[in-house]
Formats: sequence, structure tokens, C-alpha cells
Amino acid sequence: MSPDSGRRSPSDPLPDAPDPWAGSEMPARLDGPPWHMTAMIEAEPGLALRLLTRLADPDGPAARLAAAIRATSQRGRPILVTGCGTSEHGAQATVEVLREAMRGAGLPWRLGEGGVPTAVQAFEASLEDELGGEGALVIGVSHEGGTWATNRALERARASGVTVALLTVSGRSPGAALADIVVPTLELDQSWCHTIGYLAPLLAATAVGAHLSGQALDPEAVARLLSSGLQPTAVDATEGLAASLADVERLIVVGSGADRPAARELVLKVEEGAHLPAAMRDLETLLHGHLAGLDDRTGVVLFLTETAAREERAARAAGVLRALVEIGCRSGAILGQVHAQGIPEALTPAGQVLVPEASGLPRVVASLLGSAVPLQLLTERLARARGVNPDPIRRDDPAYLRAAEAAG
Repeated sequence: MSPDSGRRSPSDPLPDAPDPWAGSEMPARLDGPPWHMTAMIEAEPGLALRLLTRLADPDGPAARLAAAIRATSQRGRPILVTGCGTSEHGAQATVEVLREAMRGAGLPWRLGEGGVPTAVQAFEASLEDELGGEGALVIGVSHEGGTWATNRALERARASGVTVALLTVSGRSPGAALADIVVPTLELDQSWCHTIGYLAPLLAATAVGAHLSGQALDPEAVARLLSSGLQPTAVDATEGLAASLADVERLIVVGSGADRPAARELVLKVEEGAHLPAAMRDLETLLHGHLAGLDDRTGVVLFLTETAAREERAARAAGVLRALVEIGCRSGAILGQVHAQGIPEALTPAGQVLVPEASGLPRVVASLLGSAVPLQLLTERLARARGVNPDPIRRDDPAYLRAAEAAG
């Protein structure tokens, strides 16, 4: 049961941004779980149904953005995708989704080719003298549309004369005012430990990718995939993994390919929601010096849902896990079902959470959407195990509120 279950079921739409637009306020404090974050995770399958159905409109904003991407790519001009925080990971995931769709559409998609989307951090983008250049396309990701670094990057893009698009909750936000194309998701995250704020732009990017590739997308299939992470066996596995990791001193999260944005998002969620120091390592990078900093006080979560170059990734992942066993790390994994046999449970003593196959969905979409609920629920259960309320991301502590204000 969610904290507001007496007023809203998980299938009910979430509120839109305020009208007139205003930034969100700290969520109302709850005395204990389930948290607002819990309710947001429960709401995600219903959100997927509504959002993907709405954005399937052939004359709608997702289709218009797909047309702009196609035209920009055919000219060989830059396509930059930018964001900050959770939205930065949404931007990185958007690049993965769009590249896959462009491959299906016969457009350039390989790294290094002209007209292939590239992710860039919003603050760094805002410092460029000219962002993108003539004929470029800059796509911002900002859940509320009020993040100053992202909006500053969009301002720089406009000043450079490029086409600007934004994936965001509302067309009324400051960020939306800077964009030529706004793809609104219309439902606002009710927790500051954003889960909807990560998933919504992934869904929007998925809809854009479907228009781009011309391959119809089944919203019901997406909803089923998201719901799988909320089934009792999956919840039990996630709770077991959280219990195993709750008292580690720090967490290392490992991923490769399309799993990298999800791995980075788990790091952010764990730090802001469970107050546990964490860092992300690329799969192969972990073996090049970083093992020396790990010991039996370190928890590790491996993401392995990516199916491209499956055998190579799985073999290297197993090698990493064997090394971690020798060190005594508490290792667990979020695994695609296809990888389950190749990663013995003995290599993941902290536990495994399995993501089912979704053969009707594009490969990258299935990976990113399949891992979204597990990573979010793992954070929420870690917060419970550590006695932490994830909703205010520690801004209810005066010292951390002062720190946020001091940063400006």
C-alpha cells in the first residue's frame, strides 16, 4: 500500500506541474514506509501505458522531435542530449535509445559518425562558446524544467541558432519556454528521490524512437515489463539484496553498454535516497586499479541486462565477480534472464534480481526499462533497511539544507 493509497491507486494519473508553473516543494513528511517514493514506483506501469499511448500520436510532439532528429542526422549535423542529475542519466539513456532506433531507420548510428546523438553534461554544455553550431539539434532532459544548468545550456543553444527540444513534465516550465519542440510527460514525481523523473524521459525517448524507426511499440508490453519488478518474487529478491548491502561502508555499481546509464542512476539514488556513499565503474575499468580500493566492507551491484555482444560481456562480468569473491566483497547483481545461467549464485553472495525477457521490445529499451524498477526498488528497500526516509533527499536535515543553499 502506498502512503496516499486512500486517495489514489497506482493506476491513477499523477498530478501535472502547477499552473502557473512553480518548482516542487519538499514532499510531506511521512512517519515511516511506505514512502512517497514507494508510491511513485508502484505508479510506473500505469504511467507507461498513458504516456506511450499519448505520444504515439503521429502528429504529436514525439513525432515532431523524431522528424527533427531524422533531418539533422541526414545533414550530418550534431545531435546533443543534455541534462543534470537524474536527468543527466535520462539523457545518457535517451542517446542509447535513439541510436538503436536510428540503426533501425537506416540512419547513422555508430559512434563517431556525423549526425549520431551524443550525451553532454548540462553545466559543461553551458560553458561552450557555441553549442552545436548551425544546423544542430540540442535535446534537453529536465523533469520539472527548472534546473538552472540545463536551462543555461538551452539558452546557449538558442544563442547558437540551433533547434532546441526538451523532454519535460510540462510545456509551462522555464525550460519549455526555451524550446522549439517540447515533449511533455504531464505527470509530476511526488518524491524528491526521483523515480518517475528518471522513467518518464526514458518513455518519451522510447516513443520518439518508435516514430523514428517506424516500428510500432506496444504500451502494454512496456507496462508488463515494469510490473515484473513489482511481483512478489522480484520484491523478495530485491529485499534480500538490500538486506545484504545495508551495512556496507560504500557501494560500487558496475555496468557495460546500455546498462551504464542505469548503473549511474543507481549510484545517485543510493546516495540521495539511502545516504550510502557509492560510485559507478565501467565493467572493464573496475579491473584496472580500482580493485585495490575494495575490501570486505564494500558492496557491489553488477548490472547485466544488455544483450548486445552478450557472450563477451557475460564472460567479463563473471571474471569481475570471481575477483570480487577473492577480495571478500559483498556482491549482487541485477541480471537479464538470458544471463542467469552464466552467472552462478555463488558469484553473487548478496543476491540476484532477475529481469525477464521482453522479446517484443527493442533491445536497448528492454534493457533500460527492465532495470528501472529493480534499481529504484533496491534503493527504496535499502533506505528502509538503513532507517532512512528517501523522499526529502536529506533536505529535512538543517545542515544539508544549508549546504544546498550555500551551493547557490
